[in-house]
Amino acid sequence: MGGYLPYVDFTEFALALGIVLSALVSLIGTSARRRTVALGEARLSDLAELTGILESKRLMAVFGPPDMGRTWPGVTLLEVRRARTPMGWLMSSDLVDYACIAGAVAALVFSHKLVPLGMFGALAIQVAGWVVSTRVPK
Repeated sequence: MGGYLPYVDFTEFALALGIVLSALVSLIGTSARRRTVALGEARLSDLAELTGILESKRLMAVFGPPDMGRTWPGVTLLEVRRARTPMGWLMSSDLVDYACIAGAVAALVFSHKLVPLGMFGALAIQVAGWVVSTRVPK
């Protein structure tokens, strides 16, 4: 990366650490949401984040109406995976989060002129996932 020598290594390390921590938080949140779906207690926010479908009417069209407790007890993880949109991949895909972690670690380990590009790609993906997740209904 460019910059002045005393700050180059610190900046790369700080960016990589931020990407890894962001991906770990995303993995933990995704795990908790998948657990609620597996237990039959899926709420609107859980399904919206896992699928990327942010409108409640579209969610009801895909999964049917909720029960009296405003949960979807009959929804399975396979149905959620089939209904996933690109925004769902950004917010709650383990594969994407692991790839971001790998890109951040690779930028620290390897010295090639294209490796920082992978780290910036991972940073962009993590930021996009957090921005999209602000639109999830509560």
